[in-house]
Amino acid sequence: MSTSHPATTLRDVIGLDNEPPRLSGSALIMIDFQNTYRTGVMTLDGAEKAVAAGARLLERARAAGIPVVHIVNDGGEDTPYDIRAHIGSISDEVAPVAGEPVVVKQFPNAFHATDLEEALRAAGVEPGEGRDLVLAGFMTHMCVTFTAQGAFHLGYRPTVVAETTATRALTAPDGAVLPAAALQSAALTTVTDLFGLVVPAVDDLRD
Repeated sequence: MSTSHPATTLRDVIGLDNEPPRLSGSALIMIDFQNTYRTGVMTLDGAEKAVAAGARLLERARAAGIPVVHIVNDGGEDTPYDIRAHIGSISDEVAPVAGEPVVVKQFPNAFHATDLEEALRAAGVEPGEGRDLVLAGFMTHMCVTFTAQGAFHLGYRPTVVAETTATRALTAPDGAVLPAAALQSAALTTVTDLFGLVVPAVDDLRD
């Protein structure tokens, strides 16, 4: 007989706050909104809707005057992640403006071997109790999840905006194809078990 309680998260067990943040008290991290994921071999299911949602979130963040940091993954020349080429560039709809730093990474966790933490500190965003980071971008099961984990380990409180994220179908170890929707749900559920919060849509974030 099973003794597990599926509705109980690790956050519940250790007493972490599950109240969604106010955007005005947060910093926004825009993760890998690169053309990489809109065309070619790495095209994601729902990428276009996610970019549109990311643009709305970015507009709100700018209107609120909160810190915004953009992340790009540099995979080198002749790859879909070549940040020197159009394929690896940040999409026009969510391109940075003056004053918004761009952090280059080479690992799924945007904090690993980068100056992301320094960029946040320079904007007055120190890790610690109540320091909210709002995460948006690609891919849900990879860089979004691992950046949420990295933020949690540093003492930030990350919140992922689900409609700004997307992923792709993958082949499971048993050979079955795991649909993108299933992987998306699993990744977001992984975040909510411990690393952070998930809100379904941009409009679910309070000003």
